[in-house]
Amino acid sequence: MKIKSITVTLLAPMNDHAANRGEKLLGNASSIKRRRDGRVYISGQMQRHVLFSAIERINEDDPNGIGTYVANSDGTSADVKTDLRSDLGGYLHTNKENYSGRRTAPVSATPAVALDTSEISRDLLVRLKMNENKESESKQALATNEFSESDLMNMSFHLDVSAVGITKLFEYGGNESHLSTSYSDHLADKPGERHRRVKLFLEATRSMTDYANQARNATTGEPQKVLIVLDTKMSRKASRYFIASSDVEKERILEELKNREAIFFLGDDTDASVISVDEAYRRAFDAISANELYNPASPS
Repeated sequence: MKIKSITVTLLAPMNDHAANRGEKLLGNASSIKRRRDGRVYISGQMQRHVLFSAIERINEDDPNGIGTYVANSDGTSADVKTDLRSDLGGYLHTNKENYSGRRTAPVSATPAVALDTSEISRDLLVRLKMNENKESESKQALATNEFSESDLMNMSFHLDVSAVGITKLFEYGGNESHLSTSYSDHLADKPGERHRRVKLFLEATRSMTDYANQARNATTGEPQKVLIVLDTKMSRKASRYFIASSDVEKERILEELKNREAIFFLGDDTDASVISVDEAYRRAFDAISANELYNPASPS
C-alpha cells in the first residue's frame, strides 16, 4: 500500500482552561475565544503553533534528527532538507524563480472546537506590591481573566504525504505559458528521513501542550479518543467522524475507508471494548514503517 495522506482527528478534554485568548473586553479583562453558539474554540493558527512546538521538542530528542531543526515561524529558511517548518509548514519567498519560493504547507489543522456549549467563568488576578519603598513605581494591579470550565475539544490534523521533502516546480515560457511541471526530492540521499518526518507529525498530534498561558495553566490537548487514517488518496473526510450527526454516518465513514483499503485505527481511553489511544498510535507507527510513502518524484 502507498500512503498518500494521513488524517488524525481526536477529542481532548480541557478543564478550567483559556487555551486561546480573545480580545480585551474592558481594561484588563481578558476574554476567551468563543463562537456565536457559545462554544469556545482554538484557532487554526494556534493549533499549528502548538503542533510545531511539539514537533520541535520531539525532533530535538531524536538522535536521527541531527542536522535538522524547526525554524521560528517568522524566519523560515526555505531549506526543505533541514528546516522542518519549511518542509511541513510551507513558506512564501517572493524572490525565487519558477515559483520555487512558494510552498504550500503539507500539514494543515482545523480549529479545535468544543462539542457542547461552554460554561465561562472569571478569575481574578492580583499583582501584589511587596516592595514597601515609597519611591517604587510598581503598583498593585488587578485583572480578570475568562476561562472555560470543562470542554471536550474536537480537533483534526492532516498531512499531504506526497509533499514531505518534495518541491513541486513549474516552468514557464517567454509568453508566460505553463510549459511543464516537475518534482525535486530533497531527501533522496537520506533514506528513511521521509518516514521519520511523517512519524514526527503523528507523534506531535498526541503531544499538544503549548497553548496560551501554558506556563501558568497546565492545559493539554492530548487525546482521549482518536481516529488515525493512513489513506490511499487525498481526503479529509474522516475529520468529521467525532462530530457526525449519527452513528450511521460514523459507520459509513469507516466503511468508505475500508472500501478503498485505507488503514485506520480507532482508540478510546474511555471504552474497554476497543484499543486505547496509545495502542492506536503504536499500531499506526508500525503501519507507517511497513508501508510505502507515495513519492511523486519517483512514482513507480
